[in-house]
Amino acid sequence: MTRRIRACTLGASLALAACTGKPLPADKADYAGRWRGPGVTLEITPEGRARYDRAEGNGRVQIDGPIQGFDGDDFVVGVMVVTTSFDVTAPPTEANGVWTMTVDGVQLTRAP
Repeated sequence: MTRRIRACTLGASLALAACTGKPLPADKADYAGRWRGPGVTLEITPEGRARYDRAEGNGRVQIDGPIQGFDGDDFVVGVMVVTTSFDVTAPPTEANGVWTMTVDGVQLTRAP
């Protein structure tokens, strides 16, 4: 019985660790914020979580999870093997006090 409890505790701890993610790397700190564009809302926290909501036709795509890592400007969100890659063709850039970036073909503006 003790082994079973330890195994369950270990499994729950690993699952929780996988869900929390890790803070954004210093060179990706500009990604943090609430971004909006036509039909898209993307929130990225400094702690390394992403929440994505996109209207597609009559449906919605919603993703909420830890950022697993970056590949250049692109980033991957998810837990274990259930992941989604986001194609960043224009990383966060500030011009005249307005921050923009382009993710999956949609130009997003960071909310103040």
